[in-house]
Amino acid sequence: MIWPGMGDPYKRKKTIKFLILTAIIGISAAAVSTFAQTALNPNDPLKVCINDKITPYKIKATLELIVDGEKAEIPANIGFSEDCKKTLYTLTDDGTIYAEWEEEYPFEIGHFLWMWEFPLRDMDQSKSTLYVNGKESEHFISHPLQDGYHYKAEFTSKAFDESKDTDFLPEK
Repeated sequence: MIWPGMGDPYKRKKTIKFLILTAIIGISAAAVSTFAQTALNPNDPLKVCINDKITPYKIKATLELIVDGEKAEIPANIGFSEDCKKTLYTLTDDGTIYAEWEEEYPFEIGHFLWMWEFPLRDMDQSKSTLYVNGKESEHFISHPLQDGYHYKAEFTSKAFDESKDTDFLPEK
């Protein structure tokens, strides 16, 4: 098969030049964007590593996660990568969340879920809820993370089929 613009040698040369130029512009734009975000937000607690920082502000809370009616595992070492420790992290898989920063910062449960890369887009937020110390939160995932609190997040995925729990067969 001959791809459009590749049959004629003159058109092929122009097409290849166009593709190379487009790739260079795209890569340059991505690099400039990354550099600009780093330069404009050098101390954004949600994006920086705290390995070499003094962090007197510390929070420890617990999170219980229920997805589609079943308890979900919160893995250990969230917030850790090669030579980088983020401000929100876990050390064990028991649901304990730690937050650290140079000064008081309004961390939220949603920040932890974002840092963990929890698939929140796959969840039906109208059917999901968050409980803080046993009481339903009106802020949902925007609820502030507070020291010593227990959070229980119940999510229902968009793909969860509730009809599987119902028997449509006639009674005997």
